Amino acid sequence: MDFSLSEEQKMLKDSARNFLEKECPTTMVREMVKDKKGYSPQLWQKMAELGWLGLSLPTKYGGAGGSFLDSVILLEEIGRALLPSPFFATVVLGGLSILEAGSNEQKERFLPKLANGEVLLTLAITEPNARNEADSITAEAEVHDGDFIINGVKLLVPYGHVADHITCVTRTKKEGKLSEGVSNFIVDAKSPGITITSVNTIGQDKQCEVLFKNTPVSRQDMLGELNSGWAHTDNVLKKAAVALCAHMNGGTEKVMEMTLEHAKNRVQFGQPIASFQAIQHRLADMLIGLEASKVLTHDAAWKISAGLPYRMEVSIAKAWASESYRQATWLSTRIQGGVAYMEDHDMPLYYRWAKAAEINLGDADFHREMIAMELLD
Repeated sequence: MDFSLSEEQKMLKDSARNFLEKECPTTMVREMVKDKKGYSPQLWQKMAELGWLGLSLPTKYGGAGGSFLDSVILLEEIGRALLPSPFFATVVLGGLSILEAGSNEQKERFLPKLANGEVLLTLAITEPNARNEADSITAEAEVHDGDFIINGVKLLVPYGHVADHITCVTRTKKEGKLSEGVSNFIVDAKSPGITITSVNTIGQDKQCEVLFKNTPVSRQDMLGELNSGWAHTDNVLKKAAVALCAHMNGGTEKVMEMTLEHAKNRVQFGQPIASFQAIQHRLADMLIGLEASKVLTHDAAWKISAGLPYRMEVSIAKAWASESYRQATWLSTRIQGGVAYMEDHDMPLYYRWAKAAEINLGDADFHREMIAMELLD
């Protein structure tokens, strides 16, 4: 199996790195932590003009017709730069939800605007029980005058405060198999009864609590069929987990480069600390973890792109990447010492994000359970 990049993918990777090194220095990342929006609309439009937002969308919807693997390559560079933007929320969570289950009318209404940077999307699934499984969905959508009203609370909705539309995962049937009673709706974020509150997170990214109180939504804005939404949502979450692995791999790669540079230049006892065996072994461990994570991520992404079964590969990649990124930031701070804990150093940005990404879309233990279930099925 050959995972080497095509010439087009190499060009994508190189151009993305050059663009982000220029447009997204870590000073900008810090600025966006304090910014209410949490992203630069001007930079967002530049990304749209580069074709990033529609990279994996079909050409008939204004996209580039690229593969899921192409998006993974781009996300590695986004993770390397820690780009603060609604890319993951809009393109991965929101865009995949519509691409997975949307009608032709819904796709034509939203996807060209997504590709052009005209609309921001997100996905509201997590609830106070903090589990992203079918039996955890309690927010209700009830029939009202032929349409629906939604009541419930969603937590950790990425960029919910700036989203134009929110895909809300709801329960529409309580009896019977719980996975067969879930329906998804594209909800206008300005609809009556929606209250959005930003919450503080360890990753310092923009996450929100979204309260739905008698929020009206049209039956025409249902994604897929009534009570059949979970299968689509589960597929989106699996693909999103691979996308997050790519983001983590980019961050791990940057952490290793910073650590290696420090080890080569930091002199102790008259020689660079990179000459000490203990440091060398830690650097080797970081590289082993990174290279394995890249292979597992690209394997899962390739299978998604090829239309092959990918559930187990997703969980293997996410379990490994979650621990690999966190381990890399821990080893890096040990090697760099106290300077790596200072707020004006770049390392705190990466180890905060590593911890946040570790638990997002399921931590390593969650995915080990998924792997076991696949093995025993």
